[in-house]
Amino acid sequence: MGSVTLSFDNGPHEEITSRVLDVLARHAVKASFFVLGEKLKQSTLYRQAQRAKDAGHWIGNHSMTHTIPLGQDRRPDVPEREIGAAQDLIGSLANPDKLFRPFGGGGHLDRRLLSRAARDYLTREEFTCVLWNVVPRDWEEPEAWVERALQACVVEPEALIVLHDHLPAAMSKLDRFIGRLKDAGHTIVQEFPASCVPIVRGAVVGDLAHLLSDP
Repeated sequence: MGSVTLSFDNGPHEEITSRVLDVLARHAVKASFFVLGEKLKQSTLYRQAQRAKDAGHWIGNHSMTHTIPLGQDRRPDVPEREIGAAQDLIGSLANPDKLFRPFGGGGHLDRRLLSRAARDYLTREEFTCVLWNVVPRDWEEPEAWVERALQACVVEPEALIVLHDHLPAAMSKLDRFIGRLKDAGHTIVQEFPASCVPIVRGAVVGDLAHLLSDP
């Protein structure tokens, strides 16, 4: 079986992120958490992100507000407002590679994802852009996502899974999911597949044409 990387978007959440961290600790699994900047304004939520970093998980930027995909947001200052402002709030929690994950309005990898201005900001500010190749849609089917994810991991030799650490019903299945991954012979790693990282520390290393609203 192949490798599996776990990542969590849209947190932190005071209770659910804590439970997720407990599960990961029991399984000795390291993951990445792509947080929303606006949530870090709350001290209780910032402490959850701090706890994740202290446990060895990577903290990344998933925009400030998570409202409009960057490829559809025409405000001239949107990169600074959505990427830069969130990074300022993340501050010392940030991974040295300055991880950023755009959102695609439901896990889509298409021209909604980025604008040329957003790409230029990411390269100029030396961010690493992290995408994904497995989206089991845990927000839609909190009971069924485990089977969908396991099936996808059979197909993808290097799976990078997007989960959401603010969904109580879905995350209640995380312990079972990790156990089944191990039972099936998968190796759980923290590193990202190269195919899911088109920008590394500001250098464009992958094809972005199909992800830009204005290529």
